[in-house]
Amino acid sequence: MPLLAKKIPLDRVAMHFHDTRGTALANVYASLQNGIAIFDASAGGLGGCPYAPGATGNVGTEDVLYLLHSMGIHTGVDLDKVRAASRFIAGAIDHELTSKAWKALEAADARATG
Repeated sequence: MPLLAKKIPLDRVAMHFHDTRGTALANVYASLQNGIAIFDASAGGLGGCPYAPGATGNVGTEDVLYLLHSMGIHTGVDLDKVRAASRFIAGAIDHELTSKAWKALEAADARATG
């Protein structure tokens, strides 16, 4: 990233990752280590790319938030509200979400209340 930073201020750079091979969060982490702190993410990991055959979906907002919050990074974003929005979207479109944090947190809540 040092070469990029010579041309573009890093506070103007945003990253967008798909989680096709499960490496999106590693890429978010590497970006953070290199001074990039803006990330595009998708509620529940919805989405994909018509130009990338086999691309499963975008990195889940819940996954990115869980990582950032676990690292002590304040985002100003309420993970529980994002989860509620993702839950609504999943029901409205009848589509399974791919976000790993969303799945894990939903399962934990179900165990706690069930």
